[in-house]
Amino acid sequence: MPIIKILPHPEYCPEGAEVNAPTGTSICEAMLENGIPIEHACDMSCACTTCHVVVREGFSTLNVPDETEEDLLDRAWGLEPQSRLGCQAFLARQNIVVEIPKYSINHARENH
Repeated sequence: MPIIKILPHPEYCPEGAEVNAPTGTSICEAMLENGIPIEHACDMSCACTTCHVVVREGFSTLNVPDETEEDLLDRAWGLEPQSRLGCQAFLARQNIVVEIPKYSINHARENH
């Protein structure tokens, strides 16, 4: 089973974490199933950007994003070349390292 190393996030995972998840599991599902309450406003239906993550290691091992995900990512706060929607990025057999951005689009709206 691949391991997802989650870098520290002040709200969702202050100490960082490592979780195991079966191949084929989405990053978002794996986090939620392991007690890391990442936002997922659309219930993981690829209709928002609240589960945006940056894959710091292992990006190329994930499935290729489809056009819908790429279009949504264009609206994500803090977009980087290794950005993915956690609900659409499915684990292969390799370990990955992810960072949850400090803010989601929901946080940005709430704070302004």
